Amino acid sequence: MVTRKFTVFLEPAEEGGFIIKCVELPVATQGETREEALKNIKEAIEGYLEVRTKLLGRKVKGEKAEVVVEAPSALVA
Repeated sequence: MVTRKFTVFLEPAEEGGFIIKCVELPVATQGETREEALKNIKEAIEGYLEVRTKLLGRKVKGEKAEVVVEAPSALVA
């Protein structure tokens, strides 16, 4: 098992509670409290990765590479 860190943004919801979105993955959820939202996004990310791993299986062949891209500072502020 590999440990990875993901960046999430937590914002207040209009109706109360919080909306939380993962920057690196198409995953979002909500929670009544900050703690609940963080717990929910962790579960959502784990679920997404589990399904993605099952779908990909061993079909992916090739070489893994990392790409570094400069982003406008407003995106990471």
